[in-house]
Amino acid sequence: MSDKSKVTLDQIIEAIEADDNLGFCLACGAEAYNVEPDARRYTCESCGKPRVYGAEELLLMGVGI
Repeated sequence: MSDKSKVTLDQIIEAIEADDNLGFCLACGAEAYNVEPDARRYTCESCGKPRVYGAEELLLMGVGI
C-alpha cells in the first residue's frame, strides 16, 4: 500500500470500534457511511471514484500500517 494513504490506522480502528458501518475512500480520504465491513470498490460520494472500502477490509489490507 502507498505511504501516501489519506486514511490512518487510528481512523480505521476507531471506525471498527464504533461498529457503525463506516468506510473510507482511498482516493480522497472521505468517510463513507452505511458501508459493509467487507466492502470493496464502492463509489465515493465525494470524489466519484470506486475506491471506498469498509473499515475491516482496510485493516485486512494493511492500510495505514
